[in-house]
Amino acid sequence: MTSSESQQKPAAPATNGKSSDLAVNAPNRATDAVLVKSEPMPADTPVVKGVDFNKYAGRNITAAELVEGMATMGFQATSVGEAARIINNMRAWRDPETGDKTTIFLGYTSNLISSGLRETLRYLVEHKCISAVVTTAGGIEEDLIKCLGNTYLGKFSTPGASLREKGLNRIGNLVVPNNNYCSFEDWLIPILDKMLEEQEATKNSENPVHWSPSRVINRLGKEINNESSVCYWAWKNDIPIFCPALTDGSLGDMLYFHSYKASPLQLYVDIVQDIKKINDMSVKAKHAGMIILGGGVIKHHIANACLMRNGADHAVYVNTANEFDGSDAGARPDEAVSWGKITIDGESVKVYGEATVIFPMLVAATFAKIDK
Repeated sequence: MTSSESQQKPAAPATNGKSSDLAVNAPNRATDAVLVKSEPMPADTPVVKGVDFNKYAGRNITAAELVEGMATMGFQATSVGEAARIINNMRAWRDPETGDKTTIFLGYTSNLISSGLRETLRYLVEHKCISAVVTTAGGIEEDLIKCLGNTYLGKFSTPGASLREKGLNRIGNLVVPNNNYCSFEDWLIPILDKMLEEQEATKNSENPVHWSPSRVINRLGKEINNESSVCYWAWKNDIPIFCPALTDGSLGDMLYFHSYKASPLQLYVDIVQDIKKINDMSVKAKHAGMIILGGGVIKHHIANACLMRNGADHAVYVNTANEFDGSDAGARPDEAVSWGKITIDGESVKVYGEATVIFPMLVAATFAKIDK
């Protein structure tokens, strides 16, 4: 019998229900490929199920209920549900001996402060939901600038040349008048003058003033004296905001101009103070969690601090980057495990999504949820 004849040989009747009718006289090769018998799923395997709005007939569904319903939906909806679960575990943990809470590091990129997510981030700092913040220069200055002038909704498609002619700056589909940055300069330069004065007046004393990025930000939060500001509430609640790239933005521009204005004197900002401060926070933490919105320096700075304690116990990433290019932004949490930045037995998730969509839902289902 030739091989082609053997492939056409009628198959023996199958024994798995209705599929046996299909198997009669069908080629073995086809039935072997199509009618593969499944092994039983473990008893505790979740079943795919979405949000059943019938359950909420007659009333509005809450954001927390929506996120809970998304947990078994699959794809990124399940990641959102998992992120909420992990954040709630961060919040719930207590040291059995001291009662200490989880030290939670929150990181976000500057565009999120430029957006309306600023109000969500401010809520977390205002209500002492987190222990420390890491952001970029834009994450500081855009927060302060919004206290001096408005940011407006625009369009992604507005031509840059026409905006430039009008003195308008575009951040995605947001528009910031350049006058806002001029107002920021007018507000900031006198404060830098005063900080330099304090530095010089105390340099030969027993307690000289040494400025660090977090100390500068703390001072600016005090000076802005505006309850809409993240920096204000960080100052008010003594929550450090770390900014390892403080000069990478309008703040850097102002420091540059001020160096000429104050010459031959110079305002010094010491980054070593801050790396010691954030690393010591991590080392001393009984339990550590990371919530990181976006990538780049803010993501790595927090993760690297957690390396000092052999990894965070909980980690939630929210960003749109993929890992195929080897970027830190795109790296999944498991890569951080290999570096000792998340513990081997820690719980973590990456949500592939845009933070202005994802994070308000997460906060509604966690920090802003009233615990029964």
